[in-house]
Amino acid sequence: MAERGSLSINSENMFPIIKKWLYSDHDIFFRELISNGCDAVTKLKKLDMMGDFQLPDDYKARIDIVVSPQDKTITVSDNGIGMTADEVKEYINNIAFSGAEAFLEKYKDKANDDQIIGHFGLGFYSAFMVADLVTIDTLSYVEGSEPVHWECDGGSTYTMDRGSRQSFGTTITLHLTEDCLEFANYYRAQEVIKKYCSFMPTEIYLSEKDTKDTETINESERRPEDIVIEMIEPEKKEDDKEPAEKKLKIRKRPVLMNETHPLWGKTPSECTEEEYKEFYRSVFHDYKEPLFWIHL
Repeated sequence: MAERGSLSINSENMFPIIKKWLYSDHDIFFRELISNGCDAVTKLKKLDMMGDFQLPDDYKARIDIVVSPQDKTITVSDNGIGMTADEVKEYINNIAFSGAEAFLEKYKDKANDDQIIGHFGLGFYSAFMVADLVTIDTLSYVEGSEPVHWECDGGSTYTMDRGSRQSFGTTITLHLTEDCLEFANYYRAQEVIKKYCSFMPTEIYLSEKDTKDTETINESERRPEDIVIEMIEPEKKEDDKEPAEKKLKIRKRPVLMNETHPLWGKTPSECTEEEYKEFYRSVFHDYKEPLFWIHL
């Protein structure tokens, strides 16, 4: 009689394969983690549209990437759906299980999957191509959920405990290996994010932890999160009828990396000539003007 059974997978043997062969380009981990963040935001918005959750009035979907050359880390944070402890066990500890597929199956009668980008399963593990320690801090949108902290060093074991996150969403922190420290450089990260994520549907912001870079703003433009370095008094002129506004030198704000409403999502009548030209420049990295364009 023929024997039937289930194949077993040894995770210790699998991680070296993931690191070397999962993707040909190691920088792809940026795309995978950011795509997961976009999916988390999209799911939360869909729950709001279906009446299963009510977003706060001041909610603004975003993904924040923070690089730290000093700490040798990259953090990817979203304010999306988040995960409960059971969901972490299901989506993270079961390698290649897709949270996107599970979500679509649960809400198949209500949800449109056009904006669900990918599968949370293997994509998350692309982080181990560049990191020897990965942590997750997450809090589910579900009322009464407890925050979860998860970490793994790329071996066959993980640790999971109560976390400290106070708002729904997920933060993934990568502790980079010595041969991948280039990705903690602001300009290298910017290059990769623009390469893969220029038109993703959620705003993506990039910043460097404890950066020395500054920018100058009017005092009236100050935001609660701004870190003020110096207050600049305006020069007084005799003919000024009103006193000039003070300026502030602040730590450089996070910079928006993507265009969430690309031209192909608009009708030709909604697009201006300058938008077509700017699209050409940004996509083809050519500062000359295009000879012509056709919007189908």
